[in-house]
Amino acid sequence: MAIPAIVFIVSALILAKSADYFTDAAAKIGRVLGAPPFIIGVTVVALGTSLPELVSSIVAVTSGASEIVAGNIIGANIANIFFILGIIVILGRKVKIDYDIISVDLPFLLGSALLLTFAVWDGKFTWTEGALFLVGIVIYLAYTVYAEKNPKDTRIEKQIKKGRKKKLEAQTALKFFGGGIGIYIGATSLVGSVVQLGEVLDIGTGIIAMTAVALGTTLPELFVSIVAVRKGNPEIAIGNILGSNIFNSLGIIGVASLFGSIAVPASVLMFGIPMLLAGTFLFIFITEDREITAWEGWLLLVFYVFFLGKTLGIM
Repeated sequence: MAIPAIVFIVSALILAKSADYFTDAAAKIGRVLGAPPFIIGVTVVALGTSLPELVSSIVAVTSGASEIVAGNIIGANIANIFFILGIIVILGRKVKIDYDIISVDLPFLLGSALLLTFAVWDGKFTWTEGALFLVGIVIYLAYTVYAEKNPKDTRIEKQIKKGRKKKLEAQTALKFFGGGIGIYIGATSLVGSVVQLGEVLDIGTGIIAMTAVALGTTLPELFVSIVAVRKGNPEIAIGNILGSNIFNSLGIIGVASLFGSIAVPASVLMFGIPMLLAGTFLFIFITEDREITAWEGWLLLVFYVFFLGKTLGIM
C-alpha cells in the first residue's frame, strides 16, 4: 500500500498547483473574451476539470471494464453536489450568484440527470443513446454562447465590456494550457493509485467506481473551486460544479459509449441513481435564491457522509 499512497499524495499536490494556475488563467481569458465569471466556470473550467472522468471512462470501456463508467460518472456528480459544493460554501461562508441560472442552467442540470436515469435503468447504455446525449450537450453549449452575447443583467453587461478592454498575455495562455495538462496528469495518476488502494482493500468494482474513483476524478473540481472561492470568484466554483455535472451526464458518458456499450451495475442503479436525483433537486432548491449559506454547506456534507457510509456498508 505504500507506493499507491505516495502516488496519491504527490498527485494531489500536482492537482492543487495546477488548479491554481488553471483557474487564474481561465478567469483572465474569460474576462478578455468578455465572458461573465459564471460562464467561465460552466464552460472552460468545467470542461478542463472533467478531463479525468472522460479519460478514465474511455480507458474503462476500451479495457473491458465498462461497468466503471456509470459508477464513476454518477459518483462524481454526487461528490460534486454534496462534497465539493459543501466544502466551498463552508470556506466561502456565503456564496452569492449574480448570473441567472434559473431560466436554463438549472433545468438543464435536472434534465441531464433525469435523462441519464432513464437511459441506464435497463442496465446498459448504448452508442445510439450516447449520440443523442452528445446532441444535448451541444445544445447546452450553444445556449451558453447565446447567453454570453445577450446578457440580461446590466451588472453582467458591465463586466463583459470592462473585460474586453484587456489583452491576453502569453504567460496567461501558458498557465492555462500548463495547468490543464497538470490537472490531467495529476488526476490520471491519482485515479490509478486510488484504484490500486481499492483492490488491496478488496472492494467491489461498482463500489470503487462510485466512491474512490469518483472522488479521485472530482478532485480537480474540488481544488479549482476552492482556489476560485479564495480568489473571490465564487461564481466560477458554482458554474464549475453545475457545468461538470451536465458534461458528465451528457458529454462524458456520450463520448465513452462511442467506444463500446456500457454496462451499469445493480449497485449503481439501486442507490447511486436515487442519491444523484436527490442531490440534483437539493442543488436546485438551495440555489434558486442565488445564495448558498454555510449551514446549507454543512447539510450537503452530512448527505455525502451518509452516501459513503451506505455505499461502503459502514452504516
